[in-house]
Amino acid sequence: MEVRTQELIRYILPMREGGSLPVLGEADDGFKYVVKLRGAGHGKKALIAEFLGSMIAKAFKFNVPETVLLDLPGVFGITEPDQEVQELLRNSEGLNVGLHYLSGAATFDPAVNAVDSLTAAKILWLDAFLTNVDRTRLNPNMMVWNNGLWLIDNGASFYFHHSWRDPQKAALDPFPYISNHVFLRYADRLEEADRLMRQAITPRTLLKIVDLVPREWLEEENSDITAEERRLAYATFLSERLKNSSVFVNEAVRQKKLLGL
Repeated sequence: MEVRTQELIRYILPMREGGSLPVLGEADDGFKYVVKLRGAGHGKKALIAEFLGSMIAKAFKFNVPETVLLDLPGVFGITEPDQEVQELLRNSEGLNVGLHYLSGAATFDPAVNAVDSLTAAKILWLDAFLTNVDRTRLNPNMMVWNNGLWLIDNGASFYFHHSWRDPQKAALDPFPYISNHVFLRYADRLEEADRLMRQAITPRTLLKIVDLVPREWLEEENSDITAEERRLAYATFLSERLKNSSVFVNEAVRQKKLLGL
């Protein structure tokens, strides 16, 4: 399992659709990327969530844009006239995360784009596993590209890391936010999805993915928690959550019944 590191060489434009204000840029490999910036919103924690979420989704064989590490130089975007964006770029110098730009992709609309119940259940399972609060009916964060369904934007995952509470305890969170998930009404094969998803990945694979997180993203000034302790917290959370997936699967089933879905 490898992740490429490239340098951003051409700034294209800010992408104002999302709350974190990513930008579109071209790297030295000739490809365009949606760049999630360390200077925005929740900073490096959002980068970690995006990186881990994308890599784990890929390990589960979902369609996700290629995830790369992008070095943002000081001159990148120097021609951007918006002072707010300029400040954001200057605060994001260094290593950021990039997602391959899906040129011509259309936003997924559950009222228009059909999805089978097992696929819906698997995606719901993934988001409950990652505690991703941002794949809702109002904001599905999915695209249709080359006749396939693609998952994007995992930066709102792993909300336990905003308080750094006990990762083992956090892993047992039933995730009541699943009530807002875009696929809750369509996910009728949750127990089957749980079995298949648990078979599709191992704690060792999850550990390998966590080991790919750049150390500099795990470092925080004026903190008693070391970078390696943070890395261990993510690994512990994921392995324990996989082991106890019935906690969030049962919650999803409960929410479906509660909402009459």
